[in-house]
Amino acid sequence: MTKETNTEVQAGAAPVWSTSVLLVLGALVALGPLSTDAYVPGLPVLADDLRSSASLIQLTVTTCLVGLAVGQLVAGPMSDALGRRTPLLLGLGVYTLAGLLCAAAPNVGSLILFRGLQGVGGAFALVIAYACVRDRYAGKAAARYFSLLLLVTGLAPVLSPLVGAQILRLSGWRAIFVALAVLSCVVLIVCVRVLPESLPPHRRRTGGLRATGSVYVRLLKDRHLVGYALTNAFVFAAMFAYISGSPFALETIHGLSAEQYSMVFAVNAFGLVAAAQASGRLVRHVDTRSLLGAGVIGAAAGGVALLVFVATGAGLWPMLAALFTVVTSVGLVLPNALTLALENHGDHAGAAAALFGFAQYLFGGLAAPLVGFQGSSSAMPMAAVIAGLGVAGMITLVALVRSAAPHRGMSAGNGDSPR
Repeated sequence: MTKETNTEVQAGAAPVWSTSVLLVLGALVALGPLSTDAYVPGLPVLADDLRSSASLIQLTVTTCLVGLAVGQLVAGPMSDALGRRTPLLLGLGVYTLAGLLCAAAPNVGSLILFRGLQGVGGAFALVIAYACVRDRYAGKAAARYFSLLLLVTGLAPVLSPLVGAQILRLSGWRAIFVALAVLSCVVLIVCVRVLPESLPPHRRRTGGLRATGSVYVRLLKDRHLVGYALTNAFVFAAMFAYISGSPFALETIHGLSAEQYSMVFAVNAFGLVAAAQASGRLVRHVDTRSLLGAGVIGAAAGGVALLVFVATGAGLWPMLAALFTVVTSVGLVLPNALTLALENHGDHAGAAAALFGFAQYLFGGLAAPLVGFQGSSSAMPMAAVIAGLGVAGMITLVALVRSAAPHRGMSAGNGDSPR
C-alpha cells in the first residue's frame, strides 16, 4: 500500500469507502442540480400553464437556489454538532415533501414558496456530502475525490434534462417534481442502509448558537476561504444564469424544441464532467491554484465571447460554443476552489463547506432573475450577466487570493494529510 493510500485511510475512522458509498455521496450532491436541471426544458411551458411571466417563472429557480444557500448555513453547523447522518436524513425528508408540494402547486406564488423549501432540503444533502469527504481526506486527495463526485453525478445533469423533456411531453411538468420526490425518497432509504457516519463523537462541535456564530465569524476572517468561495460563486452564478436564461434564449428566440434544448444541455453538462475528470487527473502533477486559474479564465473568456456574439447577431452556433466554454470551465473551478477553501478547516468542515455553498447558491439565485429582465425576447441580458460574472470571478481570484501570501497545503507536496 502506498504512503498516500495509508494517509487517506487514516483520515477517517473506518476503511476506505466502498463504491456504493461513493455512489450515494454522488447522488446527494446531484439532488441540488437536479432540482433545476430536470425541469428547465419545461420553463416556457410552465409559464404558459400558470399564466405567468418569464421573470416570475425564473424566480422558481431563484428561490430554490436561495434555499440551497441558506439551508447550508443551518446544515453545516448542525452536522458538525450532531454528526452527518441525522441531519442528512432530515434534509432528505424535507426534499421529498417539497417535491410533492411543488407537483401540487396551484399557482406560481405557491410554486415559488415550495421551491425554496425544496432548496433547503437539497442544501442538507449537498453540504453534508462535501463535509463527509473532508472528514476523511484533505489536500490533493480531497481534490481527486471532489472531482470523482462530479463524475459520479455526471450522468445526472446529462440525463436529467433528457428525462425531464420526455416526462414533460408525456405527463406534464408536475410529473417532473413527483419524479424528484420519488428519487429523494429512494436516496433516503439507501442512505439509511449503506452510508456510515463519518464524524465520530469526539470530533463533534457543540455550544449552541453562540458557538456557531463565533465559528462563522472566524471563518469569514480567513482571506483564502472567502476568496476561493467568492471566486467559485461568481463562476457558478454564471452557469445558473445560463440555466435560467438559455431555455428562453434557445427555445423561444432560436426555435429549438424542448428535446433539442435538452440535447444542448446534455452536451454542456458532459463538458463540465469531462473537465472535472481531467482536473482530478492533472491535480497529481499540476498545482491546484493553476487549475483553478485556468477554469476562471475560461469562464471569463467564454462569457465575453458570448456577449460579443449576441451583440453582433452571430447566430446560434457561436452562442452554443461560448456557452459550452463557460459551463465546461465550472468543472475546473468547483473541485479546486472547494479543496482550497476547506484545506485548513478540517475541524469545522461542515461550517466551512456551508459558507462555500452559501455563496455559491446565493449568487446563483441572485443572477437567475436578471436574465429575464427583457422577458423572453432578447438573449442580451443573459449574455451580459454571464460575461459580467465571469470577469468578476477572474478579478476576485486575483484580488483576494493571488495577492495574499501562499498558505500551507497546496503548493508543495501531496497535501494529503487529513487535518
